[in-house]
Amino acid sequence: MANTSVYTGADGSITLSTVSANGKEAEVAQGIIDANDVLTIGRATGVSLEVRSEVRPFHELGQRYATELRSGNVSVRGTIQRAYLNGALLRLLLGEAADGRPAQSWAQPSFNITLLAENAAVPGVKSTLTLHGVKLDQWAYTLPEDDFVMESAGFQALFMTVSDEGA
Repeated sequence: MANTSVYTGADGSITLSTVSANGKEAEVAQGIIDANDVLTIGRATGVSLEVRSEVRPFHELGQRYATELRSGNVSVRGTIQRAYLNGALLRLLLGEAADGRPAQSWAQPSFNITLLAENAAVPGVKSTLTLHGVKLDQWAYTLPEDDFVMESAGFQALFMTVSDEGA
């Protein structure tokens, strides 16, 4: 049965994980996740996710409409916003460089993000998006005069999988 539930942010959770097959990048990410206790991303106020498929039309000479649409590259990207708690997201962007300028090249952490939406009032019905091979590509820190301190991190993923479970 298809999942037809509606969700709010209160129904969501964000978890991080690594896959040992990703080598040094996963090892660095796991160390940061463990040291900063960010298996579950807390204090998140917003997550955006965008999947974009480049579709290229082929136009024949003398034809006004495209004859064919060709699939192209697919990119997965998004942002996470949260109330600033620690430097974990910045460390996941910089890896070893978060402690100072390394003398050589370093491995940028790579990890998975799982976005789960499950309404407690409807047990057994949930939607799960798993982003694989994620790397952070942007981090911002906002210190407003009269509001909460916030951080935001942009990311890209190699690919994503989706799973819907209905009761």
